[in-house]
Amino acid sequence: MKKLLYILLIVVVLLLAAVVGGSFYMLDYALAPETNREDTDSCFNRLFEVYPETVSWLDSLRQAGAMRDTFMLSSEGGKRLHARYIDRGSNKTAIVIHGWRDCSIDFLYLGRMYEFEFGYNLVMPDVQACGLSEGEAIRMGWKDRRDMLLWMKMFQTDTMTVHGVSMGGATTMMLSGEEMPEGIRSLCFVSDCGYTDVWEEFSFQLRDQFGLPAFPLLYATSILCGLKYGWTFSEASALKQVAKCNYPMLFIHGENDTFVPTEMVYRLYDAKPGEKELWIAPGAVHAKSYLRHRDDYIATVREFLRKYQ
Repeated sequence: MKKLLYILLIVVVLLLAAVVGGSFYMLDYALAPETNREDTDSCFNRLFEVYPETVSWLDSLRQAGAMRDTFMLSSEGGKRLHARYIDRGSNKTAIVIHGWRDCSIDFLYLGRMYEFEFGYNLVMPDVQACGLSEGEAIRMGWKDRRDMLLWMKMFQTDTMTVHGVSMGGATTMMLSGEEMPEGIRSLCFVSDCGYTDVWEEFSFQLRDQFGLPAFPLLYATSILCGLKYGWTFSEASALKQVAKCNYPMLFIHGENDTFVPTEMVYRLYDAKPGEKELWIAPGAVHAKSYLRHRDDYIATVREFLRKYQ
C-alpha cells in the first residue's frame, strides 16, 4: 500500500512539474517580444516588398519632414512608448494599431490609406514590447487599451478614427468600451480580424497547433500571467468591451481566416449595440483582407467614415 501511495505521489509531482513547466513555456511562447523588434530596416523591406506603393509615399513624407517619431510614458509602469506621427494640419486624426509581434511599420499601408487617400493626420503606435516601445511582454491589447487612450489625448482632434488589425483589432475593440476623452465630436472604430477574447483565441491556438485541451495548461498559464504581468486571459475580453461601445464600429474579417476564426466576428458584431457595419472579405485569410481586396477595402472604410463622420 505504501509503495502504491509513493508511486501515486511521484506521478502527481511529475504531472504538476509538467504543468508548471509547460505554463512557463506557453507564456513565453505567446507573450515574449521578437528578439529583433528594433530592426526597422527589415520591417521597411517587408513593407516595400508587399506594398510597393508605400515607397514613394514615404519618400515624399521624409523629404517634407512630415513624419516624426514621438514618445510618451505608458499608463502603467512608466514604459517609454513610441509612435510615428504625420501632421497634415487636419481636424481628423486616425490611430492605426498593429498586430501580434508586429510593429507600426508593418501597417503603414493602412497609414497611407488614411493620410494619402482620406486626408487624416496619422498616429502609428508601437504597443508595449513591440517595435521601438519598451516592455518585457506583449499584452494582447488588454492593457494596451489604456495606452491608446493616452495617444488619443496627446493627438486629439475634432474627428478621430481608431483602426486595428488582428491583435490591433482586439485592442481597438477593448479600447472602445472605455470612457473616451472629452471634446471629440466624432469618433469611429474599425476592427479588422480581431478576436473575441484572449482566452478563446489561446484555447483555439492550443488545440490547433499543439492538439491540447485548455485544461490544465491554459488555466495554469493564465494564472501565471496574472502573477507575473497583472492580467489574466479571461478578463481580456473584446466581446465584453464592444457590448459597452456607443460609437460606430466597422467589423472586417477575412472569409477564410483560420487563425482568428471568422465565426468570432459574428458574435462580436451581435454584441455591439448601436451603429455598426460588417464586411466579410471574400476568400481572404487572416489579416490579408486589404492585400486581397485593396480597392474594396478602401471603398468600404471610406463609405463607413463618410456615413458616420
